[in-house]
Amino acid sequence: MDNKTLIGRYRWTICALLFFATTINYMDRQILGLLKPNLAQIFNWNEQDYGNIVVAFQAAYATGQVLFGPFIEWIGMKSAYAVAIVFWSIAAMAHPLAKSAFSFGAARFALGLGESGNFPAAIRTVAEWFPQRERSVATGLFNSGTNIGAIFAPVLVPWLTVQFGWKMAFVVLGVSGFAWLAFWLIFYDSPEKSRRLKADELAYIQSGRAESAEKVPWRKILVFKEAWAYIATGILVGPVWWFYLFWLPDFFSKQFHLDIKSFGLPLVVVYSVACLGSIGGGGLSAWFLRRGWSLNAARKTAALICACCTVPVIFATRTPYVWLAVSFFALATAAHQGWSATMYTVVSDIFPKKAVASVVGLAGMFASVAAMGFSWLVGHILQGTGVYDKILLICGLAYLAAIGIFHTIVPRIKPVEMI
Repeated sequence: MDNKTLIGRYRWTICALLFFATTINYMDRQILGLLKPNLAQIFNWNEQDYGNIVVAFQAAYATGQVLFGPFIEWIGMKSAYAVAIVFWSIAAMAHPLAKSAFSFGAARFALGLGESGNFPAAIRTVAEWFPQRERSVATGLFNSGTNIGAIFAPVLVPWLTVQFGWKMAFVVLGVSGFAWLAFWLIFYDSPEKSRRLKADELAYIQSGRAESAEKVPWRKILVFKEAWAYIATGILVGPVWWFYLFWLPDFFSKQFHLDIKSFGLPLVVVYSVACLGSIGGGGLSAWFLRRGWSLNAARKTAALICACCTVPVIFATRTPYVWLAVSFFALATAAHQGWSATMYTVVSDIFPKKAVASVVGLAGMFASVAAMGFSWLVGHILQGTGVYDKILLICGLAYLAAIGIFHTIVPRIKPVEMI
């Protein structure tokens, strides 16, 4: 009998808590995009107003990612995660008090600042509660909450809005954060302090811990051209994913005249396919490796295939058929998830384990800043033309540009020596 069957499994309860927190996180951030067509009419927003509101969220999110690590060190994991979800839940529930684009922007800024703590806290919790050999599985499980949240929000938010009004959608999802908080406070402690963790499982967790994952200073990372190549890909493709999250409901409203009761199903289909892309795209380079391909060829070919699959989204504005447009966006979002899974792996191929999180975090910060600029640009273009053709042209070509730049800077993927 496998020894793992003899130990406890309480660590997976902790993973479940991370999954539900991530699901709530993504549902909260999607509400405004889903309600944008309605709220723009109620509050007389123009396209640039909405773009600025999105920028406010992204600015706070980028700032929070830098600050939350030291915050965890200051007050501890349990308290830090609790503060984050209380902060973003209150911010979500504050949206109904907003009366202008500026006050909505302030609420979104607060939401972004709170939500920025979710992934640093979740990843840190996985490192604390799981032996190294199980961390990728645990991370994949809690991270699937992003897709579940993106699938459930287009169903739940329109229903709440139609039944009870748009304000109740913000309130209900905000309250769900407090419901999660109760379970977090009851069930979470560090493994060494947990009364629910059996001795055999604690020993299993501790025996599989790797060496301390000391954070590598950014100044040591930025001397490598490989780091700048990865950052460049994030700057190009990161804003595209943010665009899909925040602007797709408006696209279906403008392009096909779908109202809040009608665009839910298309969005559910888009993000359901994205789930499959995360799995399939992530395994594509592994499939090439099993067939004897070199690491360089396998990773870059997988990334190139994903990049090519984003191109058809350019034609979403040129079809009169809503489900054909849905298929273009579904393919593009699935390709993005496959791209992300591939490129996260490339970072671990190139950099030592102690530097991977720092490289990814640094690229994420640059991508968030770039997304702010892109959101402003989207609002500016829509304010002038009212159509998405130029925007989707950028989205469809960004990944090809990214793989081209990465290959130029990094002709061959190989480990770097970091002192």
